[in-house]
Amino acid sequence: MQKPTPFVLKNVVIIDGTGAAPIGSGSVVVEGDRIKEVLPGAPGRIPAQAAVLDGRGQTLLPGLIDAHVHVASSEANPMEQQRRNYPSIQVINTVKVLEETLMQGFTSVRDCGGADPGFRVAQEQGLIRGPRLSVSGRFISQTGGHGDFRLPTEIYDPRELPAGMAGGVYDGVDAVRKAAREQLRSGVDFVKVMAGGGCMSPADEIDTSQYSLDELRAVVWEAEAAGKYVAAHCYSDRSIINSVKSGIRTIEHGNLLTQAGALAIKEAQAYLVPTIVTYEVMPEMGHKLGVPANNLRKMIQARDHGLEALSIAYRSGCKIGSGSDCLGPMHVFKGRELEIQAKVMGPMNAIVAATKTNAEIIGQADDLGTIEAGKLADLILVDGDPLKDIGLIQNFHEKITVIVQGGCFYKNLLA
Repeated sequence: MQKPTPFVLKNVVIIDGTGAAPIGSGSVVVEGDRIKEVLPGAPGRIPAQAAVLDGRGQTLLPGLIDAHVHVASSEANPMEQQRRNYPSIQVINTVKVLEETLMQGFTSVRDCGGADPGFRVAQEQGLIRGPRLSVSGRFISQTGGHGDFRLPTEIYDPRELPAGMAGGVYDGVDAVRKAAREQLRSGVDFVKVMAGGGCMSPADEIDTSQYSLDELRAVVWEAEAAGKYVAAHCYSDRSIINSVKSGIRTIEHGNLLTQAGALAIKEAQAYLVPTIVTYEVMPEMGHKLGVPANNLRKMIQARDHGLEALSIAYRSGCKIGSGSDCLGPMHVFKGRELEIQAKVMGPMNAIVAATKTNAEIIGQADDLGTIEAGKLADLILVDGDPLKDIGLIQNFHEKITVIVQGGCFYKNLLA
């Protein structure tokens, strides 16, 4: 496990994640795993034995946070992934995805179904390299819902999945209550419920709603009783409104929302976490990766409404985070979500969504999401100005020159 060493990063343009104007030619002093000072000019007192790095006028950002990932997705088709792979193979593939995610500049992620708390613990203990993890464990789905991967022709009883895109099928208030309690018992950070139809499931349409209000409220009750919250997969107004009426805190995707859905999110003080990039990339690559035509049809339907839905939510004043939801080999496109959101929100607001707002969503705003004294030293340095070309973030191999997590360097092209 790496140990942080003191360092000073000088001569950098600082975009601190708050939405404030950039600080030109600034400096950041790091001691231990935290930021000690953020200065508008040259550093003052330099800590003993601190390394001094010249940022060469590059742009310093908070470590990026992706609020909707599936790090246990190693294939584009989650239905077949679960059929073809041993749990052990899926775990090994998850570890690989985690390391790749960190090297894309994402120092924290929220896994919305699949990764159990053991991956979070392994990262914290330094057993694996990857982003800080907030996990929901197994997602909760109704029969025939978005988490029921059985084909319409298959008649076996669904079983809880132990690894990969892990979930379970539960019907009725008592069953969903127990499912939530089991996940909370295992140590999850939040609970994920499928409240509407999905693209990568075989037996539902994306404009449908799933679970009754009583079932959703039972999950929320259990989560809140444990000091946690619930995230809901949904696209349509009906599923969104049902979710926020039930007390669900984050709405995932929301591609089909209209003004009614956006106002419901705003009035409930909930968060919308768009994941538009997955609907852009899957139609481009899915056929070659073996994704069935029916699933691609639904992806295209969601894609065609995604930007307009984001625009409605933004104009309505919703609190908007940032997610990717990329599957299998498409994990590499996480950074492209910022570029897409910037078309509606502008580059600065897209950065804020992927830093400050996402830190609020994962409940770590006191430690993450902005470059401020006292916060954890999760930082990335970008060669160029992302306010002029936010696509630099997606070009992470060349343009992200430094990645720091908790004061430890995981990439440094300045040396």
